[in-house]
Amino acid sequence: MIQSLLIANRGEIACRIIRTAQAMGIRTIAVYSDADAKALHVREADAAVHIGASPARESYLVGEKIIAAAISTGAEAIHPGYGFLSENAEFAQAVIDAGLIWVGPNPASITAMGLKDAAKTLMAEAGVPVTPGYMGANQDPAFLGERAAEIGYPVLIKAVAGGGGKGMRKVENASDFADALASCQREASASFGNAHVLIEKYIQRPRHIEVQVFGDSHGNIVHLFERDCSLQRRHQKVIEEAPAPGMDDATREQLCAVAVKAAKAVDYVGAGTIEFIADASEGLRADRIWFMEMNTRLQVEHPVTEEITGVDLVEWQLRVASGEAIPLQQEQLRINGWAMEARLYAENPATGFLPSIGSLDHLEFPEELRIDTGVEQGGEVSPYYDPMIAKLIAWGATREDAIDRLRDGIDGTEVWPVKTNAGFLGRLVDFDEFGLGDIDTGLIAREVEDLVHPSEPEPEELLEAAALLCASPGEGPVSAILGFRLNAPPLAEARLRDDDGNLYVVAFDEIEADEPTADVLAFADGFARRYVLDEPRGSGHSAASDGAILSPMPGRIIAVDVAVGDAVSKGQKLVTLEAMKMEHSLTAPFDGVVAELNAETGAQVQVEALLVRIAVVEQS
Repeated sequence: MIQSLLIANRGEIACRIIRTAQAMGIRTIAVYSDADAKALHVREADAAVHIGASPARESYLVGEKIIAAAISTGAEAIHPGYGFLSENAEFAQAVIDAGLIWVGPNPASITAMGLKDAAKTLMAEAGVPVTPGYMGANQDPAFLGERAAEIGYPVLIKAVAGGGGKGMRKVENASDFADALASCQREASASFGNAHVLIEKYIQRPRHIEVQVFGDSHGNIVHLFERDCSLQRRHQKVIEEAPAPGMDDATREQLCAVAVKAAKAVDYVGAGTIEFIADASEGLRADRIWFMEMNTRLQVEHPVTEEITGVDLVEWQLRVASGEAIPLQQEQLRINGWAMEARLYAENPATGFLPSIGSLDHLEFPEELRIDTGVEQGGEVSPYYDPMIAKLIAWGATREDAIDRLRDGIDGTEVWPVKTNAGFLGRLVDFDEFGLGDIDTGLIAREVEDLVHPSEPEPEELLEAAALLCASPGEGPVSAILGFRLNAPPLAEARLRDDDGNLYVVAFDEIEADEPTADVLAFADGFARRYVLDEPRGSGHSAASDGAILSPMPGRIIAVDVAVGDAVSKGQKLVTLEAMKMEHSLTAPFDGVVAELNAETGAQVQVEALLVRIAVVEQS
């Protein structure tokens, strides 16, 4: 058995691996960048090594530094987690060449499945059904446009080296193809260093189903059943569950058998996932499910498989990497109950899901859920990495039980002042289609307006806030969290304002309060609000109201679509900002003219930097 392990990752997955390794008696070594010097995974590991500056390309993506850290600390093995170098065959081979154990598949398997076009060709040759499309070497935009027309719109452009929804665009018609291709290639090049794309038919009622497979060096390969990852936003998974709703036993058996066949085609060792796209227009049928890609690593959503099978997949990874056989045979694996995972992100759904960064001054998770996280109260969400705060994981004897527990857990999640998608997740779980299992990958896009905006606060919430804010003057704490109810008749009135600028006039009860507060935090249904007593505000309070377009986060300008003097319409794209490995379009808040432009392609900008100012055109 491996005795010492270096984790070549950070955040939640690093903490997850450390937890299992330490339970097995394995010494753990963390690596960290400047931004992560005080991170939770650094403190939880038995040792830690600094590997560079905050940008991933100067630290977590530098294989030589990671291998040097392993050698200097006496680590026997390296676990890559997911993301970063986890699917980099050259890094895997370098680890092996350095005399270390690579906790992952053979480099040849990573190479075989690493490029989507080559992987589909290999799978087709192995008898695995694949979706119609073009996967050739010719990357001329005009040629790709012709192929898209032959396949038939809508089509999906996908980076062959992509993952996590990056370098992927859905195109509805030929007139949009060129712009979508250019954007996709830019993002793919920035994220993966490879702008090569493939084109495939876009399935109109798609379900994203994946099968967990596991192989060992003794020739054994098993599956651990399927997961449904259909709830996605911009091809990024939001809520995953296992098993898949609507999957009958016969379809499951055929699908899982195909997944094992795919894994055997590349002599797979370790944890991997075979991803399929299903046309669910007539329910889940084996003859309408096609191979999409293989992820040659541990998936973000692996906990739902662990919850329904009772298997610790990280433990299996470490045992197999140590030369042991898979602990269980196929006939010993069973589905027990239902599990769901919701990804809690530091982002603001009400502003187009723009990432939110900063200090986690208040952070509480519900005790009834499994929480996989890499942060804690007092920590920070950095602009350099993926903005996931935690994975909220619920298990129930039935799907309905799992939904109820996940909903309660989302209600009990409290984060401030960083914005999160908790309220959005709660709305999604409550959605009728989700409860019925009638889901597909387009559900969120279709219903997003009903999912992102918070409902009006309950009267009780406002009454409590008013009572706390209007208590008798005196020395007291800076802030408070609501925690009691009022029943007496109203005796006074207060004007409250939340951080979004909403004004509430509240008739409240005169009560005895221990101490007054300057502001009040309230959490309900996953949404967070901070209330203060209203103060007069000037007309410049809202930047967007006067046409000022500010950078929502630190980032790099990758496209400027307007010039000073241009007439623009509401919603028109003005500037494209690259931050947190994603592209974000900033648009005009109303019809007008570009009066000021401070954005230049390639420039780095800080949060709240004025990029564009739109002026209203005076009517004569």
